[in-house]
Amino acid sequence: QVQLVESGGGLVQAGGSLRLSCAASGRTSSSRAMGWFRQAPGKEREFVAGINWIGASTNYEDSVKGRFTISRDNFKNTLSLQMNSLKPEDTAIYYCAASRTVGVVTAANLYDYWGQGTQVTVSS
Repeated sequence: QVQLVESGGGLVQAGGSLRLSCAASGRTSSSRAMGWFRQAPGKEREFVAGINWIGASTNYEDSVKGRFTISRDNFKNTLSLQMNSLKPEDTAIYYCAASRTVGVVTAANLYDYWGQGTQVTVSS
């Protein structure tokens, strides 16, 4: 069993930055791809960013490319999402997730473990 706990969410003005962190504990493995998803009220959960097992490959949803950066530290069992140039449409609950795959995947049903989520609110 892997436990994931997100932190770093909050309220920020448009154009500002936040850095989300995800701490993994339990039966952790560096052989999993990791990802960030988000869900806004009334919307489906969507893929935001993913990183492969070793951290050498990343993938981003089109709307966040160039603004968000995903990274991982396998020694510390942490995952991060640096979010710059935030927009009101980025407002959502952000979830950290661990995939059952070693390579990056975007489908939520391919992720085995999920954090509780952290709220990100961007005001205009």
